[in-house]
Amino acid sequence: MFNKILLATDGSDHSIRASEKAIALASCQKNGTIEVVYVIDGKHSKDDVLQHWGTDAAEHRKKKLLLIEQKIKHAKINYTTHYLHGEPGPTIVKHANEHQFDAVVIGSRGLNTLQEMVLGSVSHKVAKRVKCPVMIVK
Repeated sequence: MFNKILLATDGSDHSIRASEKAIALASCQKNGTIEVVYVIDGKHSKDDVLQHWGTDAAEHRKKKLLLIEQKIKHAKINYTTHYLHGEPGPTIVKHANEHQFDAVVIGSRGLNTLQEMVLGSVSHKVAKRVKCPVMIVK
């Protein structure tokens, strides 16, 4: 039923818990796969460069996903990781709808609490606009 799962993540605690649910869903299927997506928006990209001056900002992003990737590998599930650019909500929605996923798994809150309070959460935007089932994990 849920063979092709999109896991939208930012490395937060909620997204780590979401990865565990994505693994559980994928494990139910013989050929279950997970596509891990991390969206880099312009503001965060600039902040990463300034905050991690002298180090590679891309390496910092990869470290955020290391635990999630280790969990998926340990579960012996096929996966891929993609870094997308844009505003997180619309970018995840566009990617999910264009690639016909069976389900999207996303954490209920991410690293940017100000954006959630002012603009509405990314998970809420995704749940409203994606054309497949969405699991929001607390």
